[in-house]
Amino acid sequence: MRSSPDSRAASRWSTKALAMCALFAALTAICSQFQIAIPMVPINFALFAVHLAGALLGPKYGFISMTVYALLGLIGAPVFSGFTSGPGVLFGKTGGYILGYILCALIVGVLSRRWGFRFPLLCAAMAIGVFVCYFFGTVWFMAVAGLDLFTSLGYCVLPFLPGDAVKILLAAGLAGKLRGPLSRSGWSI
Repeated sequence: MRSSPDSRAASRWSTKALAMCALFAALTAICSQFQIAIPMVPINFALFAVHLAGALLGPKYGFISMTVYALLGLIGAPVFSGFTSGPGVLFGKTGGYILGYILCALIVGVLSRRWGFRFPLLCAAMAIGVFVCYFFGTVWFMAVAGLDLFTSLGYCVLPFLPGDAVKILLAAGLAGKLRGPLSRSGWSI
């Protein structure tokens, strides 16, 4: 029995979507290794890839790509910051931020589809995504580390804000430039 053109197109779409999810999970793993060691939580470049995943893949596939990233680390692939992995990292004091990447990609995907791809609106969508990631991650950190809000903000949020502003600017600029070529190549969400 031959497959219909519609089922072949759906199969190609699924293959392309899975490949893009894998690509962005890998990009997040690579960006996680560019880090500056500071006490408690290292500064890394992972959120840059998370923002791109949400903006370019949309909410569904951005969510899937970051879920794949977290699951790879959970099963032992050294994808987390400092080439770490495992349940101890994912469920440890910084695990809330890693899981927050999933929410961040989802939110950036939803808002970029709703608001459009103009640079200021992409920056706003990504800033909201970072806020949600920080909120989730900081609450998690406080619960696991047993620290109060102000101490946790000093370790986990305030040192990261300048770098995250740069990541947002770079990701929003790049996403705006890549959207057209990706759409012309058949990738549209």
